[in-house]
Amino acid sequence: MSTAKTGFDYAPQSDATQKVVAPGEFPFAAAYFDHGHIYGQTSGLKDAGATLKWAYDPDPKRLEAFLQKHPEAQPASSYEQILEDPEIRLVTAAAIPSERARIGIQTLQADKDYFTDKSPFTTLDQLQQARRAVVDTGRKYMVCYSERIQSEAGWRAGELIRDGAIGDVLQVLVLAPHRLSKGSRPDWFFDKEKHGGILTDIGSHQFEQMLSYTGATDAIINYARVANYANPDKPGLEDFGEASLTTNTGASFYCRVDWFNPDGLPTWGDGRTFILGTKGTIEVRKYLDVLQPGNPGQRIYLVDGDDCRLVECEGQVGFPFFGQLIRDCLDRTENAMTQEHAFKAAELSMQAQAIADEAKSR
Repeated sequence: MSTAKTGFDYAPQSDATQKVVAPGEFPFAAAYFDHGHIYGQTSGLKDAGATLKWAYDPDPKRLEAFLQKHPEAQPASSYEQILEDPEIRLVTAAAIPSERARIGIQTLQADKDYFTDKSPFTTLDQLQQARRAVVDTGRKYMVCYSERIQSEAGWRAGELIRDGAIGDVLQVLVLAPHRLSKGSRPDWFFDKEKHGGILTDIGSHQFEQMLSYTGATDAIINYARVANYANPDKPGLEDFGEASLTTNTGASFYCRVDWFNPDGLPTWGDGRTFILGTKGTIEVRKYLDVLQPGNPGQRIYLVDGDDCRLVECEGQVGFPFFGQLIRDCLDRTENAMTQEHAFKAAELSMQAQAIADEAKSR
């Protein structure tokens, strides 16, 4: 079970993650620590064998806190110092969401790959600029959709689906409650222009799962809604969102995202994914199994034509995405995630957000 009480400091690690490069073969830098997800992004790369060379943040306190956990990194005096280092192959960052595109494009133009926290954009215009930068530079603009790639059960579910365990996927349903921890959040978290809205932000995780589990490359948005039910003191916050889509494979999708994770839950969220196939079903319990002894997480309930079984994933799967990403950067392949997949998940989340915003303004 995840022991993190807040999602923004969630940084899972697994001893099952395999190293894919030798020390020094893949130097990278970490920068802009506005969101605590930077710690999970950094540990994921390091666990797969990457070598952390530089760290940069304009806030000295945030930089010092990061260096305490990663003392091998050299503190950079500016972001430009990182970009000017020809050894650096990739920069991972978790800036304020509205700044991520600008930083990413700057990184690509410096001939380095970029790996940002989700959501990678807050506007469709930023997405189009990034698309052009990818074409112009040939570099990667990758996204840490951690609710799948840093969930051993979430990753294993995809493997089971690809192996035909439940046949063709007909529907994906995702429930994603998060703990608000209002008093611990920075000011930008409550500014919609900076975070883009709840569907753009944490919704992007769910849209990425939809594409991954269905094998779809696009979808039609049937319905989208957002609301602020319980936080009138924070008008820039949306504490509830939902959306329904139909993929170009014919599968249906629904997600609910919210900031109502009860304080009585021992972890920051009770994310669950339900997948219906023509030959079976999968339920993914990512962070805990409520009322089970010890609240175990990272498990799958699989039902098929033969039986019902529990698939334990904690410590068994690791986080293969990070090793695949490193190899993709070195080999110029697309095994971890295609560029279009990373962009399409963000595009659909922002389109759904726009539909919800329009409905809310009527």
